[in-house]
Amino acid sequence: MVLDHRNGHLEEIRNALSVLVYPVRVAVDFPFSATRWAEGNLRDRATLLAENEALRETQLDSRAQLQRLAALEAENARLRALLDSSAKVADRVLVSEIMSVDLDRFHHRILIDKGTHHGAFRGQALLSADGIVGQITRAEPFTSEAILISDPSHALPVEVNRNGLRAIAVGSGDLTRLSLPFLPNNADVEVGDLLVSSGLGGAFPAGYPVGIVRSIERDPGEPFATVTVEPAAALNRTREVLLVWSGKPPESDGSSDSQQLAEGKP
Repeated sequence: MVLDHRNGHLEEIRNALSVLVYPVRVAVDFPFSATRWAEGNLRDRATLLAENEALRETQLDSRAQLQRLAALEAENARLRALLDSSAKVADRVLVSEIMSVDLDRFHHRILIDKGTHHGAFRGQALLSADGIVGQITRAEPFTSEAILISDPSHALPVEVNRNGLRAIAVGSGDLTRLSLPFLPNNADVEVGDLLVSSGLGGAFPAGYPVGIVRSIERDPGEPFATVTVEPAAALNRTREVLLVWSGKPPESDGSSDSQQLAEGKP
């Protein structure tokens, strides 16, 4: 031991013995190293699974936000169109959002988020960025019910923008079609003519687009022509409307019949 300590005579013997003992050391350490390896792998796998789940949730949230962004962009475009439309009219207007739509196919009614608290009144005209949408039939403090111009019980005094010919546009029960049922066969109306509100009766302010004539059928055996009009406003896609104040609100007589609102209805 003294000679080995001083001169290292047993170094080669120790090296040889360490080579022989190494497998024993590996065998003794294997359970501990295997345990540490398994724990590390399981810990890494759990971490990866948690990160994967977090990334998946983040991705879903991002997709939902992108979808909402598309909806917001469309809403922004509609609001810009409404604001641009309101800048072109001389009357006072207020933007309102449609809250619900009547599911009855024969009654075209909507509910908007403005009421008497905001100045809305029964009979008030509703516009979109493209034209007349309808008018309010019942005004409550914070909401109002409105009838669309396509409702079969609604009628609207109009005139042909080209020549001033007056007529009555009646709802057909179809959101994409109105009719002019009382035009004589010899009336000066053509396909493509723009119909605007005439202002007669005071229910609607004059000069707002109502629709475009799409077809005319003249039967010599009938006194009136069959005229089909496409509404200027997209009644089945409108989400926001404009409430229009063109003058002093009419006094209510307490009647809830929407037909009394359709001034000029035959």
